[in-house]
Amino acid sequence: MVVLEVICSLIGWFCLYLLFCCTFAPRGPEWNCRLVTLIHGVVIVLLTAYVIFIDGPWPLTHAGTENTELQTLSLAVCLGYFLFDMCWCVCNHTEGPVMMAHHAASIAGILLALLMGVSGCETCGVIFGSEITNPLLQIRWFLRRLGLYDSLLGDAVDLLFIFLFATVRVGVGTAMFYCELTSPRTTLVMKLGGVVMYGLAWVFMVDIARFGYKKSRTKYRRWLENHKVKDANTKKPDDGIHLKDN
Repeated sequence: MVVLEVICSLIGWFCLYLLFCCTFAPRGPEWNCRLVTLIHGVVIVLLTAYVIFIDGPWPLTHAGTENTELQTLSLAVCLGYFLFDMCWCVCNHTEGPVMMAHHAASIAGILLALLMGVSGCETCGVIFGSEITNPLLQIRWFLRRLGLYDSLLGDAVDLLFIFLFATVRVGVGTAMFYCELTSPRTTLVMKLGGVVMYGLAWVFMVDIARFGYKKSRTKYRRWLENHKVKDANTKKPDDGIHLKDN
């Protein structure tokens, strides 16, 4: 049954990609793949949020417990997408080694949770924390392609992305990582997988911090330049000639 769910998920994401390729043919393959990624990000965040906050159990206290049916469904949907995206990235050579390592670790972790039938609780928590920033990342890419990135909307997307990544993926992720390591129910292989995912999160966090610093510095310099130009334009030129009527 689980295998069937994963296969159906994989076929579903691939068919959605083909639909976008037919609808937005002039946009190119990456545009259509990122549309699939955006939709997956929204769907899986809502699904895992329901699993974590409503259906339960709570991943911070029940790590390593037996998977529920809804957890299994969520993992199967996510695994089907990651298999599709991994194949697409390999065929099109669009991602670097760090992102490919993240995809491989995600696929391995979800596979282990499905095969062993345990740890779906914290795996769904990791997926929620990892994917909550993904829609913003895709929106940022679309804004750049449409020429709308250098705007207040682009700044708001970047700021929200950095905030969510730091607070949810790193902040809450640290608490979840600690609970997983200290849980007597979690298997050793899942704990090792948690170490890999947590390490990758910090690699991304360092890159994001560098990006935030560079963008803030660029924005500050641009503001100073604009301020100087504005001050220069507001000053009235004085030609030094004063005429007096007789």
